Amino acid sequence: MLVVENAPMMMPEEAAPKIEGASMDEVLQKRFGLDSFRPWQREAIDALLGSPGQVLVVAPTGGGKSLTYQLPAVMLPGLTVVISPLVALMEDQVRGLTARGIRASFLASTVDPELRRQRERDARAGHYELLYCAPERLASDWFVDFLRACRVEMVAVDEAHCIAQWGHDFRPDYLRLGDVLTRLAPRRILACTATATPRVREEIVARLGLRDPHVVVRGFARENLHLEARHVEGPKEARRAVEDALLRTLGTARAPKGAGIVYCATRKTTEQYASHLRDKGFEVAAYHAGLDGDLRADVNARFASGKLPVVTATNAFGMGIDRADVRIVVHAQPPGSLEGYYQEVGRAGRDGEEAHGLLLCSGMDVAVRRRLCELGDDGPAPREVAARQWGLFREILRYLDAGACRHDFILRYFGDEQEVLGGCGHCDVCTESDERGEAEELAEEEALVVKKALAGVARARGRGGLVAVAEMLRGERSDRVERFGFDQLSTFGLLKDKPQAWVLALLRGMLATGWIDLTATDHPVPILTADGGRIMRGEARARFRLPKEMRERSRSPRASKAAKVEGAGGALFEALRAARAELAKLRKVPPYVVAHDSTLVAMAEVRPRDAAAMLTVPGMGPYRVEAYGPAFLEVIRRTP
Repeated sequence: MLVVENAPMMMPEEAAPKIEGASMDEVLQKRFGLDSFRPWQREAIDALLGSPGQVLVVAPTGGGKSLTYQLPAVMLPGLTVVISPLVALMEDQVRGLTARGIRASFLASTVDPELRRQRERDARAGHYELLYCAPERLASDWFVDFLRACRVEMVAVDEAHCIAQWGHDFRPDYLRLGDVLTRLAPRRILACTATATPRVREEIVARLGLRDPHVVVRGFARENLHLEARHVEGPKEARRAVEDALLRTLGTARAPKGAGIVYCATRKTTEQYASHLRDKGFEVAAYHAGLDGDLRADVNARFASGKLPVVTATNAFGMGIDRADVRIVVHAQPPGSLEGYYQEVGRAGRDGEEAHGLLLCSGMDVAVRRRLCELGDDGPAPREVAARQWGLFREILRYLDAGACRHDFILRYFGDEQEVLGGCGHCDVCTESDERGEAEELAEEEALVVKKALAGVARARGRGGLVAVAEMLRGERSDRVERFGFDQLSTFGLLKDKPQAWVLALLRGMLATGWIDLTATDHPVPILTADGGRIMRGEARARFRLPKEMRERSRSPRASKAAKVEGAGGALFEALRAARAELAKLRKVPPYVVAHDSTLVAMAEVRPRDAAAMLTVPGMGPYRVEAYGPAFLEVIRRTP
């Protein structure tokens, strides 16, 4: 998006007047042009306008968080100050508000000094309903005193995760906010973010000095987004996977249907992918912080306007971009955290139509991320910071090796239990099988396999990478195995009956679990952790999900057709399928998003009579019970 920093704001006399005594719904319709609230938006606004008027909202990018402070700002007397880290986003929101007759402006160092002084005079005179500013400006005592003189009624902190050390995008400038809020003493405070785990939420509340705020965590369920994640052997396989995914989703390179974003971990890799995809016929541009500012603005503008279909980028790209027809987001290399991943992949399918997210990871990518965790701005990062960053990345590794629905994994990670689907039915895990299950306590034979692998890592003593350790465990006499002397170890060949890919998957799973770690060297090698040592020695019970090729299928294959339900159950199954088709048509989603066949089979067998009983049906999580449960219960009630 091309940012015109000094674009004029609406003058006070042009603004629409406040609607005296108007209800929230009237303001929503007349000032914002919207017909209805999302349920969680009304909940947040009610809490903000009530007592004590302190709210934390966690909802995904594009989910409508900005309305939760913009609408109250229009209804309340005085000024609402919005703290936002991005000038482009401030400019975009102010332009949209003024177009609707809402008095808004922003202050940033990029604004012409004379125009900035005029906006400050207007703010002091009470001409604005909303005033946006960057967190860096709060370093000035003069600026804080200026805000105190502006009759601040409410402060909204956007991207609030930036204040948390455990957030994926920590920014020191945000640390001043607690003190600033104390000095301004606004009657109402709203903090909002697209990505915050329960741990991060606690830190946001503490650092802002909020007192028992109302917390809203909703909107993370994305029924139209198909998620897939897999390991690749290296850059060559990753490039092929990226190209195939773009072609499969967009149709063709020359005339793609929609847009795609390819995220990479480093600036160099974005350039390499742009060159590769350009050679394959795609119109593509690279985007990263090392490019000239005008070039970045041009890429932003062309992509936002629909003229550029594909961008390869670091995580510097995307904030403030609101292109609705992004059909696919590919992570050619994994990002640094699950929060960052979901924020980035969430840029696909903003129009509600079918969209795809693909996450790729190789052993080399893990090594790259380990080095990035160890690097600070001016040399090696402090040990505590590096450990924190590595802990965040380990959640990505856990996601890669997830044994259950990828959407449910993310919803639980963010603490959005109300929207847990009980299996989305269309991510790669759900479509492959819904019997893989979560990590569970291992049987004796399975635990022995894990102990053997951990013993192999321990005996290797940090002398070889994951591939070499896997070859040693399999008993392969490769050059590297002999060079490291692995063929002389007692653990040589302990897993000789397992394929190399299976053993590598086992080691990666143990890395995600924290039983092994990687050294912070140029060529990271696996080492045993204290937790891994306890598992190896049998001092702790092992809860783990083995790679699927070994895991025994203790349950019978899932039923998926009406023939699997006998007697009256078959008739109920067909009635439930018909209801599902109607619900899918009404919601404009595929039937499997509402519920898959195995769920309907179980429902026909159990015949739940209320919402609580419906929750016991496999595949019917809280979100599905709330959204579709009443219709299914009515079918059950009227079907003999």
